[in-house]
Amino acid sequence: MGSPAIVAGMHPQPTLIFDVDGTLADTERYGHRPAFNAVFAEHGLNWYWDEVLYGRLLSITGGKERIRHYAEVHAPEIAARPDFADLVQKLHQAKTAHYVRRVEAGRIPLRPGIVRLITEARRAGVGLAIATTTSPENVEALLRATLGEEAPGWFAAIGAGDVVPTKKPAPDIHRWVLDRLDRLAAGCLAIEDSENGLKSALSAGLRCLVTVNDYTAGQDFSGALSVLNDLGDVGLDDLLRLSA
Repeated sequence: MGSPAIVAGMHPQPTLIFDVDGTLADTERYGHRPAFNAVFAEHGLNWYWDEVLYGRLLSITGGKERIRHYAEVHAPEIAARPDFADLVQKLHQAKTAHYVRRVEAGRIPLRPGIVRLITEARRAGVGLAIATTTSPENVEALLRATLGEEAPGWFAAIGAGDVVPTKKPAPDIHRWVLDRLDRLAAGCLAIEDSENGLKSALSAGLRCLVTVNDYTAGQDFSGALSVLNDLGDVGLDDLLRLSA
């Protein structure tokens, strides 16, 4: 294929835009779900999110949004409390603290191929960015614990948490990242693990590669360039061909 058109102010450098939860690491299974359950128990809530239930809740993007949805459906008496918005915020902050401790303890390794591809991309001058619904604290903790203290600085843009009002599958977070990169979508490749992430990337005009996990394997990935189990056997050249 020919090179994409570049307009003034836009840079031709290829860029990989990674999702975090489920893409960089199996954070949902080993980090977020246990952290949610620990916080519910600490706050005296008779809530427990098992694997099956949590898999369904993942259709709701964002931790605060997930708590709010669960309460409205399964505990409407709590959702009706006048302090419910404050409770959601308090639960989510406590959950983030639990999650960060799990990450710092080395309990959430990166998925196959991630370390190698990021290392190769940096050596080759390929841009790196992140577009996720998880909080900035979660992102930075994971990067530092798995790649080193300087790792957050390797990413030219980190779109995370509430920097946009509408989360995936809306394209807002990917568009936010592209704006910060001063990039056209052409020449960039989004790497996602879920149907919501794929829809977000495609709606922002991005090409998208999907690496599934146990939570997302049965979802609809129509429009993805490729759907893989992981990136263990994928080379940087393969990703650059997909982004061209």
